[in-house]
Amino acid sequence: MAATTLLRWTVPVRSGSAWGLRQCTAPRRRLTHGAGRPDGDNANRSAWTCFPLGERALLRVRGPDSAPFLSGLLTNELPFPGPGDGTTPPSARAGYAHFLNVQGRTLYDVILYRLPEEHVDMAAGFFLECDVSVVGALQKHLTFYRIRRKVEVEPCPELGVWAMLPGTPEARGAQPLHEKVEEATVLAADPRTACMGWRLLTPRESSALHLVPSSQPGDLRDYHRYRYQQGIPEGVRDLPPGVALPLESNLVFMNGVSFTKGCYIGQELTARTHHMGVIRKRLFPVQLYGLLPAAGIAPGTSVLTESGKAAGKFRAGEGDLGLALLQTETIKGPLHIKTSENGHVALTASVPDWWPKATK
Repeated sequence: MAATTLLRWTVPVRSGSAWGLRQCTAPRRRLTHGAGRPDGDNANRSAWTCFPLGERALLRVRGPDSAPFLSGLLTNELPFPGPGDGTTPPSARAGYAHFLNVQGRTLYDVILYRLPEEHVDMAAGFFLECDVSVVGALQKHLTFYRIRRKVEVEPCPELGVWAMLPGTPEARGAQPLHEKVEEATVLAADPRTACMGWRLLTPRESSALHLVPSSQPGDLRDYHRYRYQQGIPEGVRDLPPGVALPLESNLVFMNGVSFTKGCYIGQELTARTHHMGVIRKRLFPVQLYGLLPAAGIAPGTSVLTESGKAAGKFRAGEGDLGLALLQTETIKGPLHIKTSENGHVALTASVPDWWPKATK
């Protein structure tokens, strides 16, 4: 799991039947980056580009039974407890996982953030980051399986999600944001892969640009293009509920599944596929060449080999970059998509650098 830092804890406070937020007292400090000062051509570049992810939202799952409850639903181990104050290794206080249906297909992809252990009596539980369009559906899903569990599930609209990507070579691979900040904030290295930088949860009225020195705002389209280039699926467009299979979606590569934990919904098919060792299709990053339709390539459009044989399906994209579920044996040959205008769009698939070498 990637390194995680929990900063100036968000501590829920009960008022009547509602849960609010208050800030724990802590020294007033600023976030700092660990890289040295950029030199040469990097001198005028920002170390970090911050993207407000309005397409992502948060649920808070809390209560004495929250850990065993979620463990029975998620593909991965839960983030380990820990105060996040430097006294324990920050190796597993955030994690990535999928919720599956009983047929073993992905319903929702989530990033989990462990709430602070020092406030276990008040705030035992987790933040679940998910696609904003499925907040209600995920809440219903959790409520359905909550039977007799001491667990509360509630939206957390007061917090927003930011992605922070390194803008200079010095920033890459560093743990740049490790000091406590002035507001109720959670900071975590993206648990899926190091190339996706950091995640920041902060109050809606706050801006990551005010918290992170040497940062600049980013266009959300650039964020999506970057993650497509890296082969990272995120949300319901890339992982259609009830359609996508977790191992074909490279869940193992993204640290999103455990094959040693206890049972969870959808485990049987996932474990059997893994132990058979045969995954004939995978989600690959792709680049499109040629005149694209004005509305873009529709999700589910067939990808064809040079001879016209089916090689897979286009999943989603931003401009000329996207993801496609392809048969692994076809990715090195010429591929194309037929458009509604009776044209052809050429397509090339690639294997991300961060994937295990055995897959390349």
